Amino acid sequence: MSTKSKSIQSKNEFNQDERLQRVSKLRLLLNRPELGALGGAILVFIFFGIVAGDTGMFSAYGMLNFLDVSANLGIIAIAAAMLMIGGEFDLSIGSMIGFAGICIAIPAIYWGWPLWMSIVFAFSIAVLVGYFNGILVVKTGLPSFIVTLAMLFILRGATLALTRLITGRTQVPGLTVLVENDPIAWIFATDTFKWVFIWLGSMNLIDLRTDGTPLATGIPPSVIWFIFFAIVATWILMKTRYGNWIFASGGDKNGANNVGVPVGRVKIGLFIGTAVASTVFATIQVLDAGSADTMRGTLKELEAIAAAVVGGCLLTGGYGSAIGAAFGALIFGTVSMGIFYTDIDTDWFKVFLGAMMLIAVIFNNFIRRKVTESK
Repeated sequence: MSTKSKSIQSKNEFNQDERLQRVSKLRLLLNRPELGALGGAILVFIFFGIVAGDTGMFSAYGMLNFLDVSANLGIIAIAAAMLMIGGEFDLSIGSMIGFAGICIAIPAIYWGWPLWMSIVFAFSIAVLVGYFNGILVVKTGLPSFIVTLAMLFILRGATLALTRLITGRTQVPGLTVLVENDPIAWIFATDTFKWVFIWLGSMNLIDLRTDGTPLATGIPPSVIWFIFFAIVATWILMKTRYGNWIFASGGDKNGANNVGVPVGRVKIGLFIGTAVASTVFATIQVLDAGSADTMRGTLKELEAIAAAVVGGCLLTGGYGSAIGAAFGALIFGTVSMGIFYTDIDTDWFKVFLGAMMLIAVIFNNFIRRKVTESK
């Protein structure tokens, strides 16, 4: 074969190798896993804008209501999404929420601990639970579905049994008075940017109470934590070596091990992350309600996984994004609160919610399939 023929063949091979082809910015955008969830969120907002646009749902107070619900779910959904990208599941998220709540309430109310110490204690327990889940999955090779399902029952049972043993009841009230003057509780219990809402009220740009104060008093702490989790998780996944390890561990565990990725440590760290996120959720709710409840967090693990799937995460691992999970949680929160602003009978709430979630997933898959077919 002549030198010229070899040159032409090499050039053709270069052009055919998709790894070396230039990809437009539009194609890169369409390949993003969160695109379908973004489209789903837009559809949900359009729907409620039409059927509930004049009901106050999109007033400052109404938006903070569904953003609060979305943010609480988003905190655990983002952590669940990262774990799913890493190829695992955590079904103990909901039970961890209830368990963390009593780990805060019982020491503070019955043992006389400072509230900040009870919060630190709860987070320490969360790290241990997450580590235990991770080490069991990594060392035994058992499916994370089975391991964390067992932990779901263990934590829920321990929450109920210990609370009844120590307090004689299933709820632990009395935390509200402890929040004031605590050095760290304000991080989980204080609305922010109150001055913005006071100014908006003074300009008559938002709804006011009869005494002239704004109906919406500030941004809930859950929203701030939600934004923080979304930013940190996105940075980890997109900009760090650890993020590459997460995708590699979920995409091909054996291949990742062969090239030196510490798959075991990555997975253990992700399980710790879901437990810590559950404790953040629990702390916000406990301090907001002023009490802990043994049944708090029930089924939240399924909602978190659903939000992550709506956000573009694959159940098989190796694909997804934190922003997608955030959009998934936004869809869930908007639908769950928006139905109360419509004429739809609230007895059909779960049916309506499930239908909207299914439509969002189908739309997500439709977008992804079209992008794949156009390559």
